[in-house]
Amino acid sequence: MFAIIQTGGKQYKVSVGDEIYVEKIEQEDGSEYTVNEVLAIDSEFGTPFLKGAKVVCTVEKQGLQPKIDIIKHRSQKHHTKRQGHRQPYTKLVVKTISN
Repeated sequence: MFAIIQTGGKQYKVSVGDEIYVEKIEQEDGSEYTVNEVLAIDSEFGTPFLKGAKVVCTVEKQGLQPKIDIIKHRSQKHHTKRQGHRQPYTKLVVKTISN
């Protein structure tokens, strides 16, 4: 059994036991998080969401992704700009999928 959920403006295909990394959610580690925006479960599709369907997940940890370097350079003297960015994420473990 699998479900397609939407969180943080992105869609994920999940099944029970999967670990997914989503955009940061303001929840404590170890708490439960319920996703109500379920687009599909197996071959049943919603318009746009299935009514009454939910996916219950456990928040495993909060963290930051690896740093990416942003370098802007112009071919003149003293025109190089360096910047770094680390995107925050939340790691979820899917517990149940219900319709």
